[in-house]
Amino acid sequence: MSEISGSGCEQLIPFSDRKSLQEIERSIITKYRKDIWSKFVKAIKEYNLIEDGDKIAVAISGGKDSLLMAKLFQELKKHGRDNFELEFIAMDPGYHESIKKLLIDNCQHLNIPLHIFDSGIFKIVDNLAKDYPCYMCAKMRRGALYSKAQELGCNKLALGHHFNDVIETTLLNVLYTGNFSTMLPKLKSSNFDKLELIRPLYYIEEAAIADFTQSNGIWPLNCACMVAAKKIGTKRHEVKALIENLKSNFEAVDKSIFRAAQNVNMDCILGWQKKGEKYSYLDFYDELEDEY
Repeated sequence: MSEISGSGCEQLIPFSDRKSLQEIERSIITKYRKDIWSKFVKAIKEYNLIEDGDKIAVAISGGKDSLLMAKLFQELKKHGRDNFELEFIAMDPGYHESIKKLLIDNCQHLNIPLHIFDSGIFKIVDNLAKDYPCYMCAKMRRGALYSKAQELGCNKLALGHHFNDVIETTLLNVLYTGNFSTMLPKLKSSNFDKLELIRPLYYIEEAAIADFTQSNGIWPLNCACMVAAKKIGTKRHEVKALIENLKSNFEAVDKSIFRAAQNVNMDCILGWQKKGEKYSYLDFYDELEDEY
């Protein structure tokens, strides 16, 4: 039995309980076909996330989401489309050696050929943003990943944001920033020419990812950030708990939050922005009519 304890590990699972690579890969298209595989394929098709000739940088943080995403891309090449190339990249922001070792061990077991590069972001964030480190850390990570993807000749960067990340972001924006916006399945980078961000786990629920990880004995990392570890709770954690509480009283409320961003009625909102330009419903008031 081999275990590593400490910040950054989501759960303690003996390596001896970890399933073989063949069993893990098989489970994706058998046991988890409905909750994971089909939803992965659906997002790719509906949002046209992969095109002929794409070279995709798959960002590996070592967490459960990115490890699953890497395996899904590999399975897609084996059992579906093979019209694209993959590069698996992992940024080392300043991990403890035991955490970095766990990341490498997981990727070796899962047959994920990993490119690790250093950034030292944890130290920079600790110096510059001690009170609110997560926002700056995420922004700096994104920039470092874009740079590496561009260096490797990739035209797309895949991140492991899932269904729950999407609805939590929507509610965070409504409750804390006073705007209605959500996390999009793909968008073009404004700072890196000809690079596009894609989120192929867009329809996959976090519970299914956690079940896949636990069932297969995979031991993922958490964010492993010693700066954030000093903080007690975050707004995202609060929103996550709020959604779970709402689900106990409103059936499928998470699905409704998700669909709300797909069904915005432009005739019934006070204002909106497009490409930095602000609009008011009063600008179009003469076009509106009462339905009664």
